[in-house]
Amino acid sequence: MFEVIIAGCGPAGAMLAAELRVHGVRVLVLEKETEPVSFVRVAGLHIRSLELMAMRGLLDRVLEHGRRRPLGGLFAAIPKPAPENLDSAHTYLLGIPQPVIVRLLEEHAAGLGARIRRGCAVTGAEQDAEGVTVELADGAQLRSRYLVGCDGGRSTVRTLLGIGFPGEPARTETLMGEMRVGVPEEEVAVKVAEVRETHKAFSLRPFDGGVHRVVVPVVTAGEDRGEEPTLEDFRQQLRAVAGTDFGVHSPRWLSRFGDATRLADRYRAGRVLLAGDAAHIHPPAGGQGLNLGVQDAVNLGWKLAAQVRGWAPDTLLDTYEAERRPVAEEVLDNTRAQVELMSTGPGPRAVRGLLTELMDFDEVNRYLVGKLTAIGIRYDFGDGPDLLGRRLRDLDLRHGRLYDRLRRGRGLVLDRTGRLTAGGWADRVDLIADSTAALEVPAILLRPDGHVAWAGERQRDLDDHLARWFGEPVRPLKRR
Repeated sequence: MFEVIIAGCGPAGAMLAAELRVHGVRVLVLEKETEPVSFVRVAGLHIRSLELMAMRGLLDRVLEHGRRRPLGGLFAAIPKPAPENLDSAHTYLLGIPQPVIVRLLEEHAAGLGARIRRGCAVTGAEQDAEGVTVELADGAQLRSRYLVGCDGGRSTVRTLLGIGFPGEPARTETLMGEMRVGVPEEEVAVKVAEVRETHKAFSLRPFDGGVHRVVVPVVTAGEDRGEEPTLEDFRQQLRAVAGTDFGVHSPRWLSRFGDATRLADRYRAGRVLLAGDAAHIHPPAGGQGLNLGVQDAVNLGWKLAAQVRGWAPDTLLDTYEAERRPVAEEVLDNTRAQVELMSTGPGPRAVRGLLTELMDFDEVNRYLVGKLTAIGIRYDFGDGPDLLGRRLRDLDLRHGRLYDRLRRGRGLVLDRTGRLTAGGWADRVDLIADSTAALEVPAILLRPDGHVAWAGERQRDLDDHLARWFGEPVRPLKRR
């Protein structure tokens, strides 16, 4: 019997499988598609996702396949540069083809021992006190202790659970694809600049291999949202928006997306959980979707592993929804705002102009960039210093880098005093005594996802927080 079955091998499913395997959990990933997605839609990895890749030793491999770009212009495509001195070593956007990042994460999970089966569609799931029975389209049944639905916005797992997915259906639609153009580049640039004065969602720019990436809103009727778009659809919409179709031809891939915005009523029903697009969908404004799913997976992975391994505190698994659902709510709200700011009506254009002025204030710009890149997240861990509940940037230590010490997915005590110990939690939590660490507090406790769970200097307080996040010690404590 598997300990966890994951439905869906997209970014969230593959990342979750790897996180579970770091802790030795027996994982099976079921993917209904027989082959990986072939179209080359480019995803943008934001600061927080890059930090998580660094924590798991994946960053160098990912950087080899991506292209670094400035962070400016992320929020509603407002052309403002990113603020200086952001609190990270990775202050850039990494453009990377989505099939490539999925492949890298899948290879990472498989290299750690996850089993991945393609052409296996989940059609049923029943749970009892001991586990979940998963039924496949071919009639086969599998058994696991937990099931996680990472199977996208049309999630079968979510439907089987009867979990509501309220929100707004798509009101607008956009075509996206890569193709060649039949007019000189100078003419393209002039026309695109003219169109973007009013249509902020429009884009036509050189990509690679002599092709252009085209993003064009649908402004005329007649589109069938159930079908993939054709090249003629692109020509029609380009003429409607730009007055010319730019002579587009020879497409590499074509797709469409809407602005539907939905959030699952809950992320957990007993032994079944949701992550990624199965839990939330929203417009691609700001490029947050893939990042949100990967970050869900890292938050959930160590907690579910702790539950499987038997050392999780009673409420640990519940903190997954308590922490991640509010984050998704904020992402849905900021994408709603961005969609409005990019619309062509006089009201939205006036608000956009005002926000453009406000972003000249560093505090406003920094706040919005922190939202989109997820470095502004602060989980509610109670009263304490400002860094409590926040992620900690990578630090230089006496021997190496902080994130390198998080590769095993364990907790970490970073102690500047040299007086603390991980005690009875040494099987789950590492200890680094380093008086040179650039901390504003004597010591901290980091969770496996890099968020600060405690800051202080007293061993008794540290022990209390170790128990809160990492369960009972393996041996009784000698209270000081």
